[in-house]
Amino acid sequence: MDRGALDAALECGVEAGGWCPEARKAEDGVIPARYPLIELEGSGYRQRTKRNVIDSDGTLIIYFGYLTGGTEQTVLFCMKENKPYLLVDASELTEKRAAERLKDFISQQHISELNVAGPRASSEPEAHEYTKLVISQVLQLWSR
Repeated sequence: MDRGALDAALECGVEAGGWCPEARKAEDGVIPARYPLIELEGSGYRQRTKRNVIDSDGTLIIYFGYLTGGTEQTVLFCMKENKPYLLVDASELTEKRAAERLKDFISQQHISELNVAGPRASSEPEAHEYTKLVISQVLQLWSR
């Protein structure tokens, strides 16, 4: 999920970053160096998620039908830290409609640093492409 947003930003030449677990740990191995992420020393997924929420102005949370695991935890961190968030059910919204909602959210909440969260690729294989398309479309809408 996070990599879909990073891929879109990097392909559009937009500054991207954030935190990742120590040793660039990911469920599929090591996060490639092309992603400009900072390792959070001594941390795992939960600490990384919380830090990304805290250090952003708002969070896009993409899910498929229902919130689970780290995606649900992200919502709780947003609520606890009083950070704005936008929930997008990818099973209900097209990428285009999700991008329109995200653009409105960014404008209304004055977001300059957006955190993007969602399910692991192993549980939702289409999450990467969906997220990449949504972020790419927002960046294209913004450049008009």
